[in-house]
Amino acid sequence: MLPDLFSASFRIAVAGGWRCLNNVAFDATEVSVAQAADLPGAAHLELADGVIHLDPKPALLEAMLAGWVRQQQARFLSEEGTIKRRVLVVRRLVEFTNAYPWEWRPADGEAFISHLQSANRKRPIAMSTGRGYETTLALFMEFAADRRYGWSRECAERFGQAPQQIFHEDNRVAHVTEYEGRPGRRPLTYDEVQALFDAVDGRVEQARGLGRKGALTAMRDAALLKTVYAFGLRRNEARMLDLPDLRRTPKAPQYRQYGGVFVRFGKASSGSPPKRRTVLTVPEMDWIVDVLDHWVTEVRPLLSPGRLPALFVTERSGRMSLRGLNTAFGQARVDAGLPSEADLHALRHSYVTHLVEFDYPEKFVSLQVGHAYASTTAIYTGVSDEYRNRLLQRVLQERHADLWDEQ
Repeated sequence: MLPDLFSASFRIAVAGGWRCLNNVAFDATEVSVAQAADLPGAAHLELADGVIHLDPKPALLEAMLAGWVRQQQARFLSEEGTIKRRVLVVRRLVEFTNAYPWEWRPADGEAFISHLQSANRKRPIAMSTGRGYETTLALFMEFAADRRYGWSRECAERFGQAPQQIFHEDNRVAHVTEYEGRPGRRPLTYDEVQALFDAVDGRVEQARGLGRKGALTAMRDAALLKTVYAFGLRRNEARMLDLPDLRRTPKAPQYRQYGGVFVRFGKASSGSPPKRRTVLTVPEMDWIVDVLDHWVTEVRPLLSPGRLPALFVTERSGRMSLRGLNTAFGQARVDAGLPSEADLHALRHSYVTHLVEFDYPEKFVSLQVGHAYASTTAIYTGVSDEYRNRLLQRVLQERHADLWDEQ
């Protein structure tokens, strides 16, 4: 009686050169490519020969994740900003399913996303966050199932199951609108920006009046928030500014050394180093010159920064943290009575919107904020009804001057 070749979890057909693992066929010549190529993250580079683990499944998972980390490091992706966050998402799915990647099926990924966006959760994830999780998990499964890295063969030989893609076109979030953030997030109006600055200045006066030592940090927070708005900076861009990053502009000598800021830690993309750009001081924001001059020459030295080059320093003579920036904005937002949805990034959105309303060209605005595409800048923009009415009136006057009274 002939044996059933597909009843066992693992069979080898010597004559054909194929391995049959749980009905998944692998060409023995193809799966050896990884060993010949020594690709970063390949299974044979992560697994120790001759080692028998008491609990082999968690051991293989850790080796697989280590290989994925190594593969991403070879592409110069950010360790903190990208790689660690991706690995955390994979671990969350392992915990949610109580299963391992070679056991996952599309239904597991779908259930995971549905759970995270459930209205019963305290903080359901946004659509853009869900898409990010799906992309991360799809990238991991693509790596695990790629025969060049050898993980499919290892999983099939050890456990009789091979990794397969769990997210595809039919079960991933479709990208149908340009903006998918929370509806409550928007640029601040001119009055709201002024209220925010009045609130943070009020904290300075309050600290002085009570004789507290927090007056210096309150003045720092005031200068910080005004700088973020006046140059449209991201959080880390503002945090990483150093004194030498303050630049003169030959075309505007009246601004002295505050004619612009040189951003060295802009947002990276696709594994690139942080992007750099120079943000010029625009005439509508030239009040920032006196703000920065007062901070740099009079207040900052009182915090005893020593040789620390950071523009914004703490009371302990260190560079500010991202949490410190968020706290500074959060306190001012509460004092100003602004909506709870507003965050520090709203100042950047406000900067873009107000530059557009000041009639700066689209290309100039994109260069100022470091956007490669004008479409990205357009997503940031939320011009006021007053601006649109003014623009409409100007166009009508140009086209139908006879319909308007001369005033």
